[in-house]
Amino acid sequence: MTFQKEYLDLVLVPLGLLIMFTYHLFLLYRYLHHPHTTAFGFENNDKRAWVERFMQVEKKDASVAITVITSNISAATFLSTVSLTLSSLIGAWLGSSTNNIFESELILGDTRASTISIKYISLLSCFLLAFSCFVQSTRHFVHATYLISMPEDNIPVKYAEIAIIKGGEFWSLGLRALYFALNLLLWFFGPIPMFLSSIILVIILHYLDTNTTPLHNYSTSESCTDQKVADRIYGKATFIDHNNNRGCGLRFDLKF
Repeated sequence: MTFQKEYLDLVLVPLGLLIMFTYHLFLLYRYLHHPHTTAFGFENNDKRAWVERFMQVEKKDASVAITVITSNISAATFLSTVSLTLSSLIGAWLGSSTNNIFESELILGDTRASTISIKYISLLSCFLLAFSCFVQSTRHFVHATYLISMPEDNIPVKYAEIAIIKGGEFWSLGLRALYFALNLLLWFFGPIPMFLSSIILVIILHYLDTNTTPLHNYSTSESCTDQKVADRIYGKATFIDHNNNRGCGLRFDLKF
Protein backbone atom coordinates (compact mmCIF):
# COMPACT_ATOMS: atom_id res chain seq x y z
CA MET A 1 0.00 0.00 0.00
CA THR A 2 1.59 3.26 -1.14
CA PHE A 3 1.27 6.50 0.79
CA GLN A 4 -0.65 9.13 -1.14
CA LYS A 5 -0.49 12.86 -0.55
CA GLU A 6 -4.25 13.00 0.03
CA TYR A 7 -3.65 11.19 3.33
CA LEU A 8 -1.90 14.27 4.71
CA ASP A 9 -5.19 16.18 4.81
CA LEU A 10 -6.85 13.36 6.74
CA VAL A 11 -4.16 13.46 9.43
CA LEU A 12 -2.67 16.95 9.70
CA VAL A 13 -5.82 19.07 9.23
CA PRO A 14 -7.88 17.41 12.02
CA LEU A 15 -4.81 17.41 14.23
CA GLY A 16 -4.25 21.13 13.66
CA LEU A 17 -7.90 21.93 14.39
CA LEU A 18 -7.75 19.74 17.49
CA ILE A 19 -4.79 21.74 18.78
CA MET A 20 -6.66 25.01 18.21
CA PHE A 21 -9.90 23.85 19.82
CA THR A 22 -8.12 22.25 22.79
CA TYR A 23 -6.24 25.43 23.53
CA HIS A 24 -9.37 27.58 23.38
CA LEU A 25 -11.29 25.18 25.62
CA PHE A 26 -8.45 25.43 28.11
CA LEU A 27 -8.53 29.23 27.78
CA LEU A 28 -12.30 29.23 28.36
CA TYR A 29 -11.85 27.17 31.53
CA ARG A 30 -9.25 29.61 32.84
CA TYR A 31 -11.44 32.59 31.96
CA LEU A 32 -14.45 31.17 33.82
CA HIS A 33 -12.68 29.78 36.90
CA HIS A 34 -9.41 31.74 37.12
CA PRO A 35 -10.02 35.01 35.24
CA HIS A 36 -7.07 36.78 36.87
CA THR A 37 -4.69 34.48 34.97
CA THR A 38 -5.99 35.63 31.57
CA ALA A 39 -5.64 38.92 29.73
CA PHE A 40 -9.43 39.07 29.42
CA GLY A 41 -9.93 38.98 33.18
CA PHE A 42 -7.27 41.65 33.65
CA GLU A 43 -9.00 43.91 31.12
CA ASN A 44 -12.45 43.27 32.60
CA ASN A 45 -11.23 44.36 36.02
CA ASP A 46 -10.14 47.70 34.57
CA LYS A 47 -13.36 48.04 32.57
CA ARG A 48 -15.53 47.56 35.65
CA ALA A 49 -13.64 50.28 37.52
CA TRP A 50 -13.77 52.56 34.47
CA VAL A 51 -17.55 52.18 34.11
CA GLU A 52 -18.10 52.68 37.83
CA ARG A 53 -16.16 55.95 37.87
CA PHE A 54 -17.94 57.39 34.85
CA MET A 55 -21.35 56.40 36.20
CA GLN A 56 -20.63 58.49 39.29
CA VAL A 57 -19.58 61.70 37.55
CA GLU A 58 -21.99 64.28 36.22
CA LYS A 59 -23.52 63.45 32.87
CA LYS A 60 -22.05 66.55 31.26
CA ASP A 61 -18.59 65.09 32.01
CA ALA A 62 -19.37 61.71 30.41
CA SER A 63 -18.32 62.85 26.93
CA VAL A 64 -14.92 61.20 27.39
CA ALA A 65 -16.55 57.84 28.07
CA ILE A 66 -18.79 58.22 25.02
CA THR A 67 -15.74 58.98 22.88
CA VAL A 68 -13.94 55.86 24.10
CA ILE A 69 -16.97 53.65 23.41
CA THR A 70 -17.47 55.26 19.99
CA SER A 71 -13.92 54.31 19.03
CA ASN A 72 -14.69 50.69 19.91
CA ILE A 73 -17.89 50.86 17.86
CA SER A 74 -15.95 52.18 14.86
CA ALA A 75 -13.36 49.39 15.13
CA ALA A 76 -16.03 46.68 15.43
CA THR A 77 -17.96 48.15 12.49
CA PHE A 78 -14.84 48.21 10.35
CA LEU A 79 -13.94 44.59 11.08
CA SER A 80 -17.53 43.45 10.51
CA THR A 81 -17.47 45.20 7.12
CA VAL A 82 -14.17 43.52 6.24
CA SER A 83 -15.52 40.10 7.27
CA LEU A 84 -18.70 40.54 5.25
CA THR A 85 -16.73 41.72 2.21
CA LEU A 86 -14.40 38.73 2.36
CA SER A 87 -17.40 36.43 2.76
CA SER A 88 -18.95 37.90 -0.37
CA LEU A 89 -15.73 37.47 -2.32
CA ILE A 90 -15.37 33.87 -1.20
CA GLY A 91 -19.01 33.20 -2.10
CA ALA A 92 -18.47 34.66 -5.57
CA TRP A 93 -15.25 32.66 -5.97
CA LEU A 94 -16.99 29.49 -4.81
CA GLY A 95 -19.78 30.04 -7.31
CA SER A 96 -17.28 30.24 -10.15
CA SER A 97 -16.50 26.89 -11.75
CA THR A 98 -13.50 28.03 -13.79
CA ASN A 99 -10.97 28.52 -10.97
CA ASN A 100 -8.29 25.85 -10.58
CA ILE A 101 -5.51 27.82 -8.93
CA PHE A 102 -5.36 25.60 -5.86
CA GLU A 103 -5.58 22.37 -7.86
CA SER A 104 -1.93 22.53 -8.88
CA GLU A 105 0.27 19.47 -8.54
CA LEU A 106 2.81 21.60 -6.68
CA ILE A 107 0.54 21.63 -3.59
CA LEU A 108 1.37 18.70 -1.31
CA GLY A 109 -2.10 17.58 -0.31
CA ASP A 110 -5.56 16.77 -1.55
CA THR A 111 -6.36 18.97 -4.56
CA ARG A 112 -9.64 17.36 -5.61
CA ALA A 113 -12.58 19.64 -6.36
CA SER A 114 -14.61 18.32 -3.44
CA THR A 115 -11.80 19.08 -0.99
CA ILE A 116 -11.36 22.57 -2.44
CA SER A 117 -15.08 23.20 -1.89
CA ILE A 118 -14.76 22.10 1.75
CA LYS A 119 -11.90 24.55 2.19
CA TYR A 120 -13.97 27.42 0.78
CA ILE A 121 -17.00 26.58 2.90
CA SER A 122 -14.90 26.34 6.08
CA LEU A 123 -13.25 29.67 5.39
CA LEU A 124 -16.60 31.27 4.56
CA SER A 125 -18.09 29.99 7.84
CA CYS A 126 -15.28 31.58 9.85
CA PHE A 127 -15.76 34.96 8.20
CA LEU A 128 -19.53 34.83 8.71
CA LEU A 129 -19.03 33.94 12.37
CA ALA A 130 -16.60 36.85 12.75
CA PHE A 131 -19.14 39.18 11.13
CA SER A 132 -21.88 38.07 13.53
CA CYS A 133 -19.63 38.53 16.58
CA PHE A 134 -18.54 42.03 15.57
CA VAL A 135 -22.17 43.04 14.96
CA GLN A 136 -23.12 41.83 18.44
CA SER A 137 -20.13 43.68 19.88
CA THR A 138 -21.36 46.89 18.23
CA ARG A 139 -24.86 46.32 19.60
CA HIS A 140 -23.65 46.03 23.19
CA PHE A 141 -21.36 49.05 22.92
CA VAL A 142 -24.22 51.15 21.55
CA HIS A 143 -26.40 50.03 24.44
CA ALA A 144 -23.63 51.06 26.85
CA THR A 145 -23.60 54.59 25.40
CA TYR A 146 -27.32 54.90 26.16
CA LEU A 147 -26.80 53.80 29.74
CA ILE A 148 -23.81 56.04 30.46
CA SER A 149 -25.37 59.12 28.84
CA MET A 150 -28.75 58.64 30.53
CA PRO A 151 -29.75 61.89 32.33
CA GLU A 152 -31.19 60.01 35.32
CA ASP A 153 -28.82 58.81 38.06
CA ASN A 154 -30.77 55.78 39.25
CA ILE A 155 -29.41 53.37 36.62
CA PRO A 156 -27.51 50.46 38.23
CA VAL A 157 -23.82 50.45 37.43
CA LYS A 158 -24.06 46.70 36.83
CA TYR A 159 -26.10 47.24 33.67
CA ALA A 160 -23.41 49.35 32.04
CA GLU A 161 -20.67 46.97 33.19
CA ILE A 162 -22.46 43.99 31.61
CA ALA A 163 -22.91 45.87 28.32
CA ILE A 164 -19.24 46.88 28.16
CA ILE A 165 -17.91 43.44 29.12
CA LYS A 166 -20.22 41.60 26.69
CA GLY A 167 -19.16 43.97 23.93
CA GLY A 168 -15.53 43.13 24.66
CA GLU A 169 -16.27 39.40 24.77
CA PHE A 170 -17.95 39.42 21.36
CA TRP A 171 -15.05 41.49 20.06
CA SER A 172 -12.63 38.81 21.25
CA LEU A 173 -14.76 36.04 19.72
CA GLY A 174 -14.71 37.86 16.39
CA LEU A 175 -10.93 38.08 16.50
CA ARG A 176 -10.70 34.36 17.32
CA ALA A 177 -12.85 33.59 14.29
CA LEU A 178 -10.43 35.60 12.15
CA TYR A 179 -7.52 33.65 13.63
CA PHE A 180 -9.22 30.41 12.62
CA ALA A 181 -9.86 31.88 9.17
CA LEU A 182 -6.16 32.64 8.82
CA ASN A 183 -5.39 29.07 9.78
CA LEU A 184 -7.84 27.68 7.23
CA LEU A 185 -6.55 30.06 4.57
CA LEU A 186 -3.13 28.40 4.75
CA TRP A 187 -4.86 25.06 4.20
CA PHE A 188 -5.29 26.07 0.55
CA PHE A 189 -1.51 25.78 0.21
CA GLY A 190 -1.46 22.33 1.75
CA PRO A 191 -2.06 20.62 5.09
CA ILE A 192 1.54 21.07 6.22
CA PRO A 193 1.40 24.93 6.31
CA MET A 194 -1.97 24.69 8.05
CA PHE A 195 -0.63 22.33 10.73
CA LEU A 196 2.49 24.43 11.33
CA SER A 197 0.43 27.62 11.54
CA SER A 198 -1.82 25.97 14.16
CA ILE A 199 1.16 25.24 16.40
CA ILE A 200 2.72 28.70 15.91
CA LEU A 201 -0.63 30.46 16.44
CA VAL A 202 -1.32 28.57 19.68
CA ILE A 203 2.11 29.49 21.03
CA ILE A 204 1.61 33.17 20.18
CA LEU A 205 -1.93 33.26 21.57
CA HIS A 206 -0.86 31.56 24.79
CA TYR A 207 1.73 34.27 25.31
CA LEU A 208 -0.80 37.04 24.58
CA ASP A 209 -3.67 35.54 26.60
CA THR A 210 -1.68 34.82 29.77
CA ASN A 211 -1.65 37.47 32.49
CA THR A 212 0.96 37.54 35.25
CA THR A 213 0.24 41.05 36.54
CA PRO A 214 -1.76 41.16 39.79
CA LEU A 215 -5.18 42.76 39.50
CA HIS A 216 -5.30 46.31 40.79
CA ASN A 217 -7.63 46.89 43.73
CA TYR A 218 -9.66 49.98 42.91
CA SER A 219 -11.52 49.96 46.23
CA THR A 220 -9.05 52.46 47.73
CA SER A 221 -10.22 55.16 45.36
CA GLU A 222 -13.89 54.64 46.16
CA SER A 223 -13.60 56.70 49.33
CA CYS A 224 -12.14 59.55 47.30
CA THR A 225 -15.04 59.34 44.88
CA ASP A 226 -17.55 59.29 47.71
CA GLN A 227 -15.84 62.29 49.23
CA LYS A 228 -16.13 64.16 45.92
CA VAL A 229 -19.83 63.36 45.73
CA ALA A 230 -20.31 64.45 49.35
CA ASP A 231 -18.44 67.70 48.73
CA ARG A 232 -20.58 68.36 45.69
CA ILE A 233 -23.79 67.80 47.66
CA TYR A 234 -22.47 69.92 50.52
CA GLY A 235 -21.59 72.69 48.07
CA LYS A 236 -25.08 72.67 46.58
CA ALA A 237 -26.65 72.73 50.05
CA THR A 238 -24.47 75.67 51.07
CA PHE A 239 -25.42 77.53 47.90
CA ILE A 240 -29.15 76.96 48.55
CA ASP A 241 -28.79 78.04 52.17
CA HIS A 242 -26.93 81.18 51.08
CA ASN A 243 -29.67 82.05 48.62
CA ASN A 244 -32.35 81.56 51.27
CA ASN A 245 -30.58 83.90 53.68
CA ARG A 246 -30.15 86.42 50.91
CA GLY A 247 -33.85 86.23 50.14
CA CYS A 248 -34.69 86.89 53.81
CA GLY A 249 -32.47 89.97 53.76
CA LEU A 250 -34.25 91.28 50.71
CA ARG A 251 -37.65 90.81 52.34
CA PHE A 252 -36.36 92.64 55.44
CA ASP A 253 -35.14 95.58 53.38
CA LEU A 254 -38.42 95.84 51.58
CA LYS A 255 -40.33 95.87 54.83
CA PHE A 256 -38.47 98.82 56.25
